[in-house]
Amino acid sequence: MMLKKGSKIYSIINNKCPRCHTGDFFVFPNAYDLSSFSKMHKECPVCKLTYEPEPGYYFGAMYVSYAINVAVFVAVWVACAVLFEDLNVWYQVLASVVLGLVLTPVTFRYARLGWINFFVRYDSSANTNNKVPAITSQ
Repeated sequence: MMLKKGSKIYSIINNKCPRCHTGDFFVFPNAYDLSSFSKMHKECPVCKLTYEPEPGYYFGAMYVSYAINVAVFVAVWVACAVLFEDLNVWYQVLASVVLGLVLTPVTFRYARLGWINFFVRYDSSANTNNKVPAITSQ
């Protein structure tokens, strides 16, 4: 399935600005560079959208992260229950926790991208410099 610009999933999966879908959201594309996986641009290098419009903006992303982690936990639990019927419950918990920890950098990024995409719409004209100047009174 080919994702097209204009969908929020495109922005989230490809680490792109939610408004122009061209500029990168995080500075480094590799989520597993643990020294810098959380470094974001202050604004979009293409359309100049401010990525942190107010202090504490991404507190809501914790809820998105929680939802992603619950989905991962449930998926691992069901997979273990189906594939390994006699597996001890504590091994299922261990598998869920380990996978949750391994996916933490990716979950962090998807949660932040999902949160900002919830509030910002795609604008196909945002990545061009042909914007009409504001009307000023004379």
